[in-house]
Amino acid sequence: MEYYGNLSFLKAGLYYADHITTVSPSYAEEIQTEALGFGMQGLLTHRRGVLSGILNGVDYAEWNPLRDGKLARGYSAADLSGKATNKAALQARMGLRADPEIPLFGMVSRFTYQKGLDLVLEVAPQLLDLPAQLVLLGSGEAGLQQAALELSHRHPMQVAAYVGFNEELSHLIEAGADAFLMPSRFEPCGLNQMYSQRYGTVPVVRRTGGLADSVEHYDPATGEGTGVVFNDFDPPALEWALNLALDLYAQPSHWSRLLRNGMARDFSWTHQGGEYLALYRRLTQT
Repeated sequence: MEYYGNLSFLKAGLYYADHITTVSPSYAEEIQTEALGFGMQGLLTHRRGVLSGILNGVDYAEWNPLRDGKLARGYSAADLSGKATNKAALQARMGLRADPEIPLFGMVSRFTYQKGLDLVLEVAPQLLDLPAQLVLLGSGEAGLQQAALELSHRHPMQVAAYVGFNEELSHLIEAGADAFLMPSRFEPCGLNQMYSQRYGTVPVVRRTGGLADSVEHYDPATGEGTGVVFNDFDPPALEWALNLALDLYAQPSHWSRLLRNGMARDFSWTHQGGEYLALYRRLTQT
């Protein structure tokens, strides 16, 4: 239980547990490093033989674009026309210019440096010059909240920021946005990238933790992939990802393929829960 001269019940739990699970395979590897182990990396590396990462799941009864009562209109992979209706509804609700052609990026997140909102705000001028629209929803650190609001005040027809919790609006952003931003510094699992794929909204994510495990970078040569993935946490990397997303957006055949690829993914608890059941059964049989 000793932890650098102090007492840690967390360390004791990690030491004595029969098995340790965390919320994604990549994060299970990352917490064995100094960068994300927060002092526990040596112990976690020592116990890596009983350490597993299992992705979180999504409640598809709640997150189903065809039957989501919080949307302006339901839709499915077989008929995506409802996305345009929801985009128009989102633009109207947030006071953005009504334009069905302009790419609309959404972000629903805690406003913290972990989530990379500071990086989004840093590249926002380049994003808006493309041109594009941006909707932000969340709350957190006061400085980031203020910066998001100030950006929306400077560009009222292109940027909208809602500070606070609003579940109905979060569903509308997932349905109405063309692409969803998750440029996290680190991300144990994340759920919005899964919601986005379910709703035919292209996730633009950094390759870390559960984002790396749940979003496959799109390859135009093969038509495989479900989003845009970048590696480095810096403005040039995010700008590259945004420009690639816009290049694909300008090619309807690729964009449509990308949307449908994501909507075909299964992140339901029917699938993810099975991994926990298999683990627990294995443990109880030994």
